[in-house]
Amino acid sequence: MVIGELGLDGEVRPVRGTLAISLLARERRVRGLMVPAINASEASVVEGVKVVPVRDLREAADVIEGKILPQAVSFNGRNGHHSPENIPDFSEVKGQEAVKRALEIAAAGNHNVLMIGPPGSGKSMLAKRIPGILPKMSLEESFETTRIHSVAGLVKPDESLVKRRPFRSPHHTISDIGLIGGSANPNPGEVSLAHNGVLFLDELPEFRRSALEVLRQPLEDGQVTISRAAGSLTFPARFMFVGAMNPSPRGAVEARGPGKAAKKYLSRISGPLLDRIDLHLEVPALKHEDLLSAEPGETSGTIRSRVEKARVLQENRFGRGTGLFNNAQMGPKELRKFVPMNGEAKGLLSHAMTDLGLSARALDRILKVARTIADLAESEAVHLDHLAEAIQYRTLDRQLWG
Repeated sequence: MVIGELGLDGEVRPVRGTLAISLLARERRVRGLMVPAINASEASVVEGVKVVPVRDLREAADVIEGKILPQAVSFNGRNGHHSPENIPDFSEVKGQEAVKRALEIAAAGNHNVLMIGPPGSGKSMLAKRIPGILPKMSLEESFETTRIHSVAGLVKPDESLVKRRPFRSPHHTISDIGLIGGSANPNPGEVSLAHNGVLFLDELPEFRRSALEVLRQPLEDGQVTISRAAGSLTFPARFMFVGAMNPSPRGAVEARGPGKAAKKYLSRISGPLLDRIDLHLEVPALKHEDLLSAEPGETSGTIRSRVEKARVLQENRFGRGTGLFNNAQMGPKELRKFVPMNGEAKGLLSHAMTDLGLSARALDRILKVARTIADLAESEAVHLDHLAEAIQYRTLDRQLWG
């Protein structure tokens, strides 16, 4: 099999999707794969395929005619390695211990998060450090992520495999197609580029309403289907969603409660979208003593070790072949099985549903988060304190902000 783009000067130029083509070559038992030299590292990730790099048309012809013996490229496992020093660390964040705890819970169960707080409270800083507390990517996850980034042309020549969880943070002016994917020849959008990583939307109410609404399918199904006249394509889109917003258009929390302008600002986010977000977090303004404190916070590595333990518990609970990898993916059947409730728990949830006006979907989110809190505590049973902590993360249901 031969792939590449031919220039008028005979140069063989790089192409997108090399990893996916290499996987296809192995599936069809092709003897060898001739690729542009720049794409060789990416194509060599797939075992069982002899990858032959060429720089120009003359070299390709000589290989085919047998005039030169091609030197196959083998995969170097260090390719695509990202040093931990390049990842922002949670120890750099001053204060906000309650928010850090909530983000640890979110990472442990892969729950979606919305942070609400005034400018300068550290919402963006916290969000950028979430990939550092997520479990390290498995080889299968690296393959999935690299295939998507390869199709989008985002794999660098010196990186054959993406090993660092993606962190995508599009601007609020992004179009629906840019967010979800599409165009005449459908390309993956930001939701797919964030697969196995984090999709961060800062200033959430500033995004187009139509763009936010298209998030509902990937948040629910973990994939997105793009239909065009020539056919339809389905891209994976299983990511951790993190949103951030100010409590009002002016940014500050109003002393006498939210006014009309603040309520209108918050109403830009629909109820069905909020229902799909597991944790609503209040991020207060930082205190002076926290900013001036020289005491370092807990490192991302320490937090990640607890997250990984909780994820192992979840994987063992669900078992292989179920398609479930974390608590956020549980459906009604799994909730009934793994989050059994006694009379006290049902009473607490009944009061919460009455007082907060919770929807059925919001109730399911509470149960999933409570299961994750129990996993972090290494508790087989979900206790009342786990449920109570999960309920407190439904800020917007309590109508504190509108």
